[in-house]
Amino acid sequence: MKCLALAWLLAQPVLGGGGLVGYGIYPYEPPCAYACLRSLGSLMLECSSHEEMPSGMSHGPGMTSPECRAGDTPWLTTLAWCIKKECAEYHVPVSKLEGFWEKESTESPAVPPKWSYSTSLQKISKSLTQQLTPTDEYLNTTSIVDPSVYLAQYNALTAVYRENLVEAGFGIAILVAGFGIPMALTWLGYVPYMSGLLDKVKPYLVYQTIVGTYHVRPLPYLLGNAPTMGQGLYMLVFFILNLILTAVNYKTQQPHAWYATRAKEITAYIFYRTGVFAFVLLPLLILFSSRNNFLLWMTNWSHSTYMLLHRWVARMFALQALLHTLLALPLYYPAEAKKEYWIWGAVATVATMIMVFASGLYVRRFAYEAFLISHILLAAFVIVGCWYHIKYWIGLVWGYEVWLEIACGVWFFDRLVRVGRILKTGLRRSKVTDLGNGYIRVDFPGIRWASELGNHVYAYFPALNPLRPWENHPFSAVPTALLSHLGSGVN
Repeated sequence: MKCLALAWLLAQPVLGGGGLVGYGIYPYEPPCAYACLRSLGSLMLECSSHEEMPSGMSHGPGMTSPECRAGDTPWLTTLAWCIKKECAEYHVPVSKLEGFWEKESTESPAVPPKWSYSTSLQKISKSLTQQLTPTDEYLNTTSIVDPSVYLAQYNALTAVYRENLVEAGFGIAILVAGFGIPMALTWLGYVPYMSGLLDKVKPYLVYQTIVGTYHVRPLPYLLGNAPTMGQGLYMLVFFILNLILTAVNYKTQQPHAWYATRAKEITAYIFYRTGVFAFVLLPLLILFSSRNNFLLWMTNWSHSTYMLLHRWVARMFALQALLHTLLALPLYYPAEAKKEYWIWGAVATVATMIMVFASGLYVRRFAYEAFLISHILLAAFVIVGCWYHIKYWIGLVWGYEVWLEIACGVWFFDRLVRVGRILKTGLRRSKVTDLGNGYIRVDFPGIRWASELGNHVYAYFPALNPLRPWENHPFSAVPTALLSHLGSGVN
């Protein structure tokens, strides 16, 4: 029941919002009409203002307003003719073209054009002979769109849509593999005749450590904890999956309105994909670190295993984010460097790199509370930075924010269950006994839990730290019967 509730909660960003590209979101539809619009977008009209603008900008405040486009006859008739001509081979319904016209023909849904799409076509009284050229700057008569300009715009829109569709599908595959592999391997043990076979291979392929005798005890110089063979195999499969899906299924379409060469086009698509895959890893990254990770309820993997996997997924997330940042430099630097989306992206990347290097075992061993607080704050900077990065870049319309919403849903679910557990148990008075050699015994009267191997509790001590009531620490839970003959509670 818990798992069904969590699945419903995590699905809400996708079901309640727009979804992902190809899964609820269909941008540039129909592409032939959008390509016509983009082909004419940079041309000045008779009603355009003639203020000087920075070079390279097509139009914006002070140039051609939606009101200007709404009432300009050459703009409406030229756009309508282009749509009629270019969309004919795709058999786009007139109703769909009319819908596009109402929303996009003035480049503002709030400003309707003076004529409908059909009326604009009727206003063209003679056969068109005037054709625009790629170097034209003005549109003052009904004209034919330059074929090379249209093709470059059409290729750009359809190629970028295709890449986003591939990214969304691959992203879903990565996420499903991330939490599906532990469940599949656990449930495999319940298949007839498989439990005996698994018991034979586990000592060699699951429990054995990769590096000598290092697993519970840290590696030399506090470099970390070596994974077991099973943990290492999971990370190897997951890394290979990420690598393959980052490297395959690219398609170029030249001429391209955004990228002049195939090399730049491929670079841009890898840039897009690494950014999306970093977003995809965020929900898994937070899930593995959660105390109330639903995989703990559905698999036989331990919390310590998920914490180790959390650190390795975090490194993969950092690698994807770093690649995304480095690939952005040859494409957009320095032209975009002062824009808000770029700055917020840099904030998220820098916070990620700091987290990676400030989360080593040496930091956690010697300053755990400082590590924990800084880790949470830096994680908040990463999430907020990613959110504003896409908001200021393209807006919250392409579905990139869905991955962040799922990640936040995982985090809030964990915190909500923590609060629920505290309310269920209530405030208790405890008795603390120093056992020596760094061990203490904490007795909580009136609490009974089943005796299971590896049981532990997270205890809060607000009376000891009234200024930091959120601090809590794990304690091993031991049956009282093992310590005395008084009752069967668990302390």
